[in-house]
Amino acid sequence: MIEIVPLSRAAPDAVEAVLDAAFGTDRHGRTAYRMRAGVHAVPHLSFAAFDGDALIGTLQMWPVELAQPDGRAEPLVLLGPVAVIPCRQRDGIGRKMMDHALRAADSSGETALMLIGDPEYYGRFFGFDADATGSWEIPGPVERRRLLARLTGGRTLPATGAIRPRQAALAG
Repeated sequence: MIEIVPLSRAAPDAVEAVLDAAFGTDRHGRTAYRMRAGVHAVPHLSFAAFDGDALIGTLQMWPVELAQPDGRAEPLVLLGPVAVIPCRQRDGIGRKMMDHALRAADSSGETALMLIGDPEYYGRFFGFDADATGSWEIPGPVERRRLLARLTGGRTLPATGAIRPRQAALAG
């Protein structure tokens, strides 16, 4: 039976092993890593999937912001990576973690989430799209159609700006 629990219940080295297995050991150079450099995952929005005692998946969310030229910044949460060990990737574990994480985000009042991912999948099942993100600047290459946002509760975001780690999280 799959159990979704707070990520803090997983050993950090086991989390790293799942991420390495799912994305490779060279994953640290990816754009998503640059967007969250120096901040810690949001504890109440980051989860681990266990099958018995075996860690089989992780999902993390990170504090980022959309910085404006006038100094204002709109807070967002960067969702990802969503990682499942390769031998279990077709078992619905990622989707179960996503459902759990989105419920947690909604119940905690997070109205602006973003991710880099497959728009057909994340749009169809979870309400993410690229409508708001087309002119956002990010610290690295990305296929623009894969830069997605999910805005709820009537939230809107500026059409332009630069995604960066949330400055308040860096200071704290």
